[in-house]
Amino acid sequence: MAVSGLVPSGKILGANDRVRFGLIGAGGCGTAILKAALKASNTEAVAVADVYTRRLEEIKRVAPGVKTYSDFRRLLDDKSIDAVLIATPQHQHALNFVPAIQAGKDVYQEKTMAFNPDHARRMRHAFLASDRVVQIGIQSTSSAAQDRARELVHTKAMGQITAIHAHMYRNSPYGGWKRSIPADCTPQNVEWKAFEGEAALHPFDPNRVINWRFYWDYSGGNVFENMVHQVGFWFKAMDLSIPERVTMSGANYFSPEMQVPDTMDVSMALPNKILFTWNSGFGSSYYHADEVVLGTEGAVSRRGHEVVTYVPKRTRRSSASPEAGETTPPDIVSGGDETELHMQNFFDCVRSRKQPNCPFEIGYRSAIACQMAVASYRQGREVRWDPESEQIV
Repeated sequence: MAVSGLVPSGKILGANDRVRFGLIGAGGCGTAILKAALKASNTEAVAVADVYTRRLEEIKRVAPGVKTYSDFRRLLDDKSIDAVLIATPQHQHALNFVPAIQAGKDVYQEKTMAFNPDHARRMRHAFLASDRVVQIGIQSTSSAAQDRARELVHTKAMGQITAIHAHMYRNSPYGGWKRSIPADCTPQNVEWKAFEGEAALHPFDPNRVINWRFYWDYSGGNVFENMVHQVGFWFKAMDLSIPERVTMSGANYFSPEMQVPDTMDVSMALPNKILFTWNSGFGSSYYHADEVVLGTEGAVSRRGHEVVTYVPKRTRRSSASPEAGETTPPDIVSGGDETELHMQNFFDCVRSRKQPNCPFEIGYRSAIACQMAVASYRQGREVRWDPESEQIV
């Protein structure tokens, strides 16, 4: 249906109409975005789907009147639902997204948008054959910092930009992801085959259900959890394209139960003649989430996802005058609650049919960049992107 262009369209909403939505994936992230959606103006939560019965019971404390399903396809069958929020583990995103688009729903899709190039292609084909509104969950694209960063990097004051350096650190084993296993996480309460999806088959394992971020079968590790946010922010602000070449190295030093690395370094050569590097680890609190864009005439930094500062070109400092060359003060702007702003933007676009702040294309490019990094790490080599075949080679 997606390829033929026969995707059914949802009903047309007026500017003041209530948007009825469903949630697919009711874990921690799903619950958080459900709360943000309920705070958005004129919305109604209709149904929630999850493969684990405990989560369906827990979600009723947030939205008491919702219908609950263990099979997300039953949620999509409800023609009164205008939009769906998808917050399942990363390997399931395409498996939820494509049927949702085909069912005529607008979609808020959590990051990282696509788990591998095949999933990315399937999602893109479905999206392009539809008239659906899609917002990718890179919330910082709805912040005031995004607008100011875009303004600053496109001014002549920056000169020629050739590098972006980004960091993301936590001083916590497992990155704070490790969860205890509830006693009721059993085959009787989990739709195990639905959870596995297209991943490699394994006997039921409750740790894989609860701590899925530990496993390559379901997760891209911190590259998919946090690098994607920083990549997506600057890809939009600077109109950046998929990297030509990517290398990633690293290891697991603090988290022995986890397959994915907890310390890593990524280097992305972009076709815009910009080198984008990202460094991350779970063994220090010196950095948090910081980035700097370097130009010949100035720099733009972002700290903590909220504050954007312009630093003009400096002359050589002397020991007698350490501040020599700082002729203008920094330009600082702060953002608000990015998740709530991002969700409100999505629902506004559901009504207006305008392009949201993080459109599908930004989600696609940032997902491919992250996929390339993981492929490089796992294969132990530099990888390239073939735009003709849409494959990592």
